[in-house]
Amino acid sequence: MGIINIGLIIILLISNLELEARPISYSGGSTLMAFSDNMRDSVYFHYSPSYKYSIGIESINDKFFDDKYSYMRFTYLLNRKNTQDSQRNLYFQSGFGANGLDKHFIGVHGDWETRRIFAGFGFKRILNKKEDFNDGYVQIGVAPYLGEYGDLHTWIMLKSKKDSLMDKWSTFPVLKFFKGNFLIELGYNEATEWDTHIMYRF
Repeated sequence: MGIINIGLIIILLISNLELEARPISYSGGSTLMAFSDNMRDSVYFHYSPSYKYSIGIESINDKFFDDKYSYMRFTYLLNRKNTQDSQRNLYFQSGFGANGLDKHFIGVHGDWETRRIFAGFGFKRILNKKEDFNDGYVQIGVAPYLGEYGDLHTWIMLKSKKDSLMDKWSTFPVLKFFKGNFLIELGYNEATEWDTHIMYRF
């Protein structure tokens, strides 16, 4: 059963608590995420002792290098700015190989959003025994309607990403839906195929 099929099953189980797509949960909260694209599949679980940081583990199926490995993950909120109409976040992220430091990464990612508009970016420097490379993306979006608390929220987005292994930008549309504790992003490009992100917060 693929990640998309699992996500469609999970969506039937969602509750009515508000979710924000953040890599750090509320203090004492946990999050389960799954990612899939043409380069890798991963499942990532983290726990947040504080709203400022999270710790977790990520299991990766690396399609490009035909390898499987795990990271111990640490994410830290560097900056957050709330206004009456918007929120801005900047995060530091890192991962270290569960079996040693031969595989690790460091990076930053951030976002700015209102109820109507979203903009985000991410950059990682990934080091391993086979080849070191960079991985980055930018993303913008708009909400076609403004939902109330507990409603299904929808975003129409455009994402552009590049890693130095493929050395070219891939740009494609993305649909993001969230309701309660569940979020799913689905994007597709003929060259890079499906780009998905599924999140469930406990």
